[in-house]
Amino acid sequence: MQDTIIGQLKETAAFIKNIYPTEPHIGIVLGSGLGNLAEEIEIEKEISYKDIPHFPISTVEGHYGKMVFGKINGKNVVAMSGRFHYYEGYTAQQVVFPIRLMKFLGVKTLLISNAAGGMNLSFKVGNLMIIKDHISLFTVNPLLGKNDEELGVRFPDMSEPYDRSLIIKAKKIAADLGIEIKEGVYAGVTGPTFETRAEYKLLHIVGGDAVGMSTVQEVIAAVHIGLKVFAISVITDIGIREEDNIITHEEVLQAAAEAEPKLTAIFKQLIAEL
Repeated sequence: MQDTIIGQLKETAAFIKNIYPTEPHIGIVLGSGLGNLAEEIEIEKEISYKDIPHFPISTVEGHYGKMVFGKINGKNVVAMSGRFHYYEGYTAQQVVFPIRLMKFLGVKTLLISNAAGGMNLSFKVGNLMIIKDHISLFTVNPLLGKNDEELGVRFPDMSEPYDRSLIIKAKKIAADLGIEIKEGVYAGVTGPTFETRAEYKLLHIVGGDAVGMSTVQEVIAAVHIGLKVFAISVITDIGIREEDNIITHEEVLQAAAEAEPKLTAIFKQLIAEL
């Protein structure tokens, strides 16, 4: 059993390649209530997280807990059906372990989805928002600690964490499919509490259009290790509002499920064009 991150990644990658030797070039992370894209995969292998060495176990409703290998539109993909969150008690390094693993398996492009609270006053529940940038100051950076050059440089550039060419492609795909698409900045927080009214206002003032409890740590690790990233938020609730401000996880899952067919259509076509 290895005790360094690189050693663990190599050990886990070898374990998976022994079971599924085909190299996936596209990685997908499916957020809360957004697991059905996995059903679009021509599945060749599924591996439960509990069977994968060094893997955390997903504990959140709406996150299924398996890696799914196969094809979408003829392209080899690996999907994380269920992700890990800092608020579950994992370290930031554990949260991003699967992202780093994808690189070791052969992934070059990472597609991410999440459920997020809207703060842009033009947003409505069910909107899709392409993430063009993020604010990571309110969560823990996964690169803290000793840097390993095999993963990436000590001070990675984050001026374009979300690949512009993929954003342009996705916007054209959405237009061709007749799907309304927003674009904005995602503010990452630790959770697990939903934000107070004052926190929503603060996050909006500093530039956030949507807020959520995932994604930014994954993206930081992905950029560090050299993956191209594209991400979409499903706006599952509106945080800045004057009336009753109570938000439940059940409402989030319902809104995500209703928006899911649009997200799936965009991801499928984007994968076809990669």
